[in-house]
Parts: sequence; structure tokens; C-alpha cells
Amino acid sequence: MKEGPDIAQLGALIGDPARANMLTALMAGGALTASELAAEAGVTVQTASSHLKKLEAADLLIQRKQGRHRYFALADDDVGALLETMMGLAARRGLTRTRTGPKDPALRKARVCYNHLAGELGVALYDGLMASELLAEIDGEPVLTPAGHLRMEGFGIDMVALEAQRRPLCRSCLDWSARRTHLAGSLGQGLLSRFESLGWASREPASRVVQFTAHGETELLAAFCPQE
Repeated sequence: MKEGPDIAQLGALIGDPARANMLTALMAGGALTASELAAEAGVTVQTASSHLKKLEAADLLIQRKQGRHRYFALADDDVGALLETMMGLAARRGLTRTRTGPKDPALRKARVCYNHLAGELGVALYDGLMASELLAEIDGEPVLTPAGHLRMEGFGIDMVALEAQRRPLCRSCLDWSARRTHLAGSLGQGLLSRFESLGWASREPASRVVQFTAHGETELLAAFCPQE
């Protein structure tokens, strides 16, 4: 392809194993130092710094400074959604990591995808919002309905603040493990934050796992996933 977007350059940046490990480590939504990312990638700090410069130059990462320390995070929702989609494609093609561990089932059940809920509970939430007609799909993308707007306000979501943001309120994100859609966008982030503030869920340190309490899972399903 001689004209148009250069997917080869993007693919080369993400396709390097060390850079891929750094990017997926940042899928937890936090910011990490070069030393922490070097450990995730299994390379020296000097090598990690070289990789980080390339990712930052391509606007895949942003850098934040706090005192003497520099932290790196994914640039935006688009990067997170791209990585989640690529992970889903890799899983469907059988391109999986050889090492598994006890956290795999937990990751599949509920995890953070950059800044919103993913996994089985994330998909159940999306399906429930659709079934209750709180969300509707227009041109393949989710849109909050008037009933959904009222429901979110009643649930304690600050809709004025969310709608004032420049990024989309609702976005679909293909879940890599469930291989179905979960909710991204500022509303997806707002819902996860609300679940945490209610004490229904918490994020495990240094992990993408979102751990719901038994009560929290019951409340989530009752609130947004009606049983037929």
C-alpha cells in the first residue's frame, strides 16, 4: 500500500516483544516508570528507554513527570482498544502465551481494560444494558438512550461531567477473552469507578484483575443484567 495510513509502521512498533509487553502492562490503566516497564519487558532500563522513546514519538504513550520521576501511560482509549482487539485476534488464531497461572480465570471473569470493565462481567454488563434498552446500537456503536441517561444519573454517575469530556461517552470494545463486546468510553470508565466507590469491586495491585465481592457481583447483575 503506497498511500494512506502506515499500518506497517504501527505494526512494527507494537510487534516488538519488549514493546508489546510494555504496552500490555499499561493496559491496567496506571502509569509505570521506565524501570518498572523494563522489568515487565525483561530488558535493561537503557533498552527500555529506547523503546519508550519510539512509542512516545508515535503517540502510543504519554509521559508524566512527578518530581524526579517520569511515568508512562497509554496515550488514550484508542490505544487501549487497539491492544484489546489485537489480543482477541491473537487468541482466536491460537497465538497465546505458553505460560498460564492461577490468575487466568480471574482475568477472564473481570479485569480492567485500560480504564473500563472487561471480561465476563464486562460483557454481561453490556448485554444487560442492551437488553434493558439503556443502550442502543446505531451504526454498530452503542448509544445511551434517554432511559439510560436517567438510569445512570440515578445510579450516581455524574453525566454532566462525562458529557463535558472530549472523548466519546460510549464505545464498543471487543473483549479478547469473551470475544464479545464490552462497554468502553467515558461511561465505561464512570461505571467502573462507581462500582469501586460502592465497594462492589477493587483492583488487585500490579494486576489487571478486578475482584468483585460476592455482594458486589450480585448487586451488579441485579442492577444491570435482568434475568428473563
